[in-house]
Amino acid sequence: MLIVEDELFVVLDLEDLIAAEGFAVSAHCGTVAATFRAIERQRPVCAILDVRLPDGEVFPAADRMQELGVPLIFHSGHANEEALRARYPEAQVCPKPSSPSQLRSALQRAIASTS
Repeated sequence: MLIVEDELFVVLDLEDLIAAEGFAVSAHCGTVAATFRAIERQRPVCAILDVRLPDGEVFPAADRMQELGVPLIFHSGHANEEALRARYPEAQVCPKPSSPSQLRSALQRAIASTS
């Protein structure tokens, strides 16, 4: 599981949620550049993505993961949900702030899509 998020407290919350669901975090990245490096090292099972990062928007990395068939969960307070759903029709969208149950449900759907 890959977390792409630049806010440490959000990363920690997501790590706890992922662990509670029985999954492991393979990496967490705070920039688009770090995300590309993580993808090159290991194809993630699933990715939770913030849209706005210090070095730009996550879309180039999200496009690459979509090409690789990685289930995507967008978790952002600064994204146009309609545009995200048009560009990434298979992705889950959980606007910030999202409840743990909403994120848990999105995570379960994303993982189920890999089966």
